[in-house]
Amino acid sequence: MLFLIVLRYIRPLAEVEEQLPAHRAYLQRHYASGHFLLSGRQEPRTGGVILLRAADRASAERIVVADPFIGSGVAEAELIEWAPSLRADEVPAHWVPDAGLGDPRPG
Repeated sequence: MLFLIVLRYIRPLAEVEEQLPAHRAYLQRHYASGHFLLSGRQEPRTGGVILLRAADRASAERIVVADPFIGSGVAEAELIEWAPSLRADEVPAHWVPDAGLGDPRPG
């Protein structure tokens, strides 16, 4: 299953920065495990978004609450279960096995 984690900073950016090394280590652990597929900050810098692959919602929730940003209280997270129905050719089929290919023609 795929999920979007939408992080929103709720403390000043200086406090977020203090947690950044621990958050980056958390990201690396979950990339290594295959849970995280994409991640990055929002622009303007008000939070971040992570594309997560997990077996079920309970597993995804455990991953979210382990984020140092959440544990330290500098951010809150929204977990969105996502079932893509179409994908571009460049997106690996095993990421979204139930999604068909989108129409490559513009418009």
